[in-house]
Amino acid sequence: MKDQSKTHPFPDAGEDLRHWDDSPDTPQTRHPAYKLAYTDQDFLLRDELRPVRLQLELLKPDLLMSERGIQSTIVLFGGARIPRPEEAKGARTATLAGLARFYEVAREFAHKMTLRSVQSYGREDVIVTGGGPGVMEAGNRGAQEAGGVSIGLNIVLPHEQAPNGYVTPDLCFNFHYFAIRKMHFLMRAKAITVFPGGFGTLDELFEALTLIQTERMRPMPFILFGREFWEKIINWDALADAGTISAEDLDLFHYAETADEAIAIIDGFKAPC
Repeated sequence: MKDQSKTHPFPDAGEDLRHWDDSPDTPQTRHPAYKLAYTDQDFLLRDELRPVRLQLELLKPDLLMSERGIQSTIVLFGGARIPRPEEAKGARTATLAGLARFYEVAREFAHKMTLRSVQSYGREDVIVTGGGPGVMEAGNRGAQEAGGVSIGLNIVLPHEQAPNGYVTPDLCFNFHYFAIRKMHFLMRAKAITVFPGGFGTLDELFEALTLIQTERMRPMPFILFGREFWEKIINWDALADAGTISAEDLDLFHYAETADEAIAIIDGFKAPC
C-alpha cells in the first residue's frame, strides 16, 4: 500500500509500533494484554472481532485496486475442474473432457478484452477471476499473454486452492469470507461472463442475477458460455412457466459459444431505460 503523507499531527500506527518494539522487557510488556490491539493476532481472531475482520477484508482489496487505478472489470466465473485441452483425455468424466474447449474460449476472450484494457493502461475492462485453476487460470493466462494485468480473488479452502501463476501478483487477493469475495467480484463489474462450473459457479451466477433482477445492481451484459451445458442443468423456462420468475427475467442473460460472440454482446449492450 502506498505511503501517504500525514494529514494530522499525531504519531501514526507504524511509529507507535516501532516505539512498542523498543519497550523495556518486563513482565508487564511481555504479557499479551500489553500488545497494541492491531498487532495482537490472537485478539483479532476472536469470534467477537468478526465484524472487524469483515470490514478489513472488504477494505484491503478495495484500497489496493483503487491505488492501482482500476475503474472497471470484466468478471469471469467458471469451474476449477475444467481441464486444459491437452489434459482432456485424463478428465474424470467424458463431460469434463468435452468442456475442455472452454478453457481456450476463456483464454481467447480474456486475451481480446485485455488488449482493450491495455489501451487504458490497465484501468478499465480488467479481467477478474477466482484466481484458481481451470477456467479461472485460462482467464488470467489470456490476460497475461495480452501484456496486461488481471485480478485473482482466491479463497482459503481445506484442499485447494493456491492462486494460479498467471494472476498479476499485486492484484492477487486471498479471502476468508465468501460473501466479501463475491462483493469484490461485482463492485467494479462492467460485464459478467459465466463458463461451465459447479456449485461455486452456480452460487456466483445466481447471486449476480438476483442482484440485477431485484435492481440492487445496475443491468449489464451477462453472458453464459455454452448454451447446451446451461440448458441441460437449469430449466429456465420451467421457472418462468411456474411463475417463480417473470418471463422478462429470461432476458437478463445471453448465451455465447465463442469469444467474439461474447464481445459482440458486450459491445451491443444497451441498458434498459
